[in-house]
Amino acid sequence: MQIVLLTRIEGVGNRGDIVEVSDGYARNNLIPQGKAERATAGVAAQAERMRQAWQVKNTAEREAAEEIAKRLVTAPISITARASGEGKLFGSVSAGDVVDAVQAATGVELDRKMVSLGDGIKTVGSHMVTVQPHPEVQFPINVEVASA
Repeated sequence: MQIVLLTRIEGVGNRGDIVEVSDGYARNNLIPQGKAERATAGVAAQAERMRQAWQVKNTAEREAAEEIAKRLVTAPISITARASGEGKLFGSVSAGDVVDAVQAATGVELDRKMVSLGDGIKTVGSHMVTVQPHPEVQFPINVEVASA
């Protein structure tokens, strides 16, 4: 079934793209959730306008994400947490803790969904954390965890 995407869907396409997907995926998932609609002759022109608007918006968001990357890559991010004598944390440092520390250190507001901790931070020391503020922009930041 041919559909027009109304939002960006990972692995399928971007807003305004006309794509071919299985009938079940379109009928049971994409169309009921408002993420797509059937591609008809009248929708093709609308899809082109949506695609152009998406490209303008995507470019602006990517440039903003690159500016965030420039500010955060060099900024020192420090977090204090309770730890044992061997350097193991009582609990762990969460993505929310990293977001709060980034805002306190630089004033940049991030969403916790943008932060990827991998296996998590469970020890004192220096840890590389991946931040992805835009699907096309991903960068590491260094987070120093100190014992409280």
